[in-house]
Amino acid sequence: MLRCNGLKPAAGSRKRRKRIGRGTGSGTGCTAGKGNNGHKARSGSRNKYYFEGGQTPLTRRIPKRGFTNIFGRTYQIVNVGDLERMGRFDKEITVGFLHENGLIHEVDRPVKILGNGELHKSITVRVHAFSKTAREKIEKAKGKAEVISCA
Repeated sequence: MLRCNGLKPAAGSRKRRKRIGRGTGSGTGCTAGKGNNGHKARSGSRNKYYFEGGQTPLTRRIPKRGFTNIFGRTYQIVNVGDLERMGRFDKEITVGFLHENGLIHEVDRPVKILGNGELHKSITVRVHAFSKTAREKIEKAKGKAEVISCA
């Protein structure tokens, strides 16, 4: 009959932890399995992932060039030809509309319309930026290109 007070784990499934640094007779006394001296023998030893044993690290060996413009703005690109190819079509195209139809990935990042392709439909486009040729093609098709602020 099975009883709670008689339950035991399977034989060999539980292993006792190694008690290090408990005297020479224990087999792991003295240096406690850490060898003799060196950085890793000390308490609190931890190497950074980029540590190369004292050799000049790669990040300092390679030359540094250029800079990152912290005021630079990265736009999501949509071409005029992409607007023409869309099947279901509204008269007014906004950032939300482009996102719903899969032409852009993020609603929060600014959008720029470029002039690659042809446009024959009269539409109003409200996005953050237009290239010169895109603006000309939209207005040539009797549409409007309206710039909204990047907030």
